[in-house]
Amino acid sequence: MSRLTTHVLDTAHGKPGQGITVDLYEIVDNRRNKLLSKVTNADGRCDGPLLEGNAFHAGVYELDFHIGAYFAGLGLALPKPAFLDVVTLRFGVADASQHYHVPLVASPWSYSTYRGS
Repeated sequence: MSRLTTHVLDTAHGKPGQGITVDLYEIVDNRRNKLLSKVTNADGRCDGPLLEGNAFHAGVYELDFHIGAYFAGLGLALPKPAFLDVVTLRFGVADASQHYHVPLVASPWSYSTYRGS
């Protein structure tokens, strides 16, 4: 069950956020170390966990969600620069034996997150 997952929900259109680039970083000594980059599928999720097993350990991580490009790609009339471009979520993993699910719920004007299951 030890894994990290994410997904994106587009609340402006009431659908999953498909085709959104998600970058994962580990924060060590206040430095960002990029671990991977994935793109969300038709369900707004990445195909498979971001990290699992021994690759997933306690520490501080960041997820960068490139939602500005996603909303611009839908043809929305957005200001330049867009109000939200890359949303960065920094979170801590205290017990890596658990499943950490970190979703992003977003519109061009707002976002929220929570620890899901």
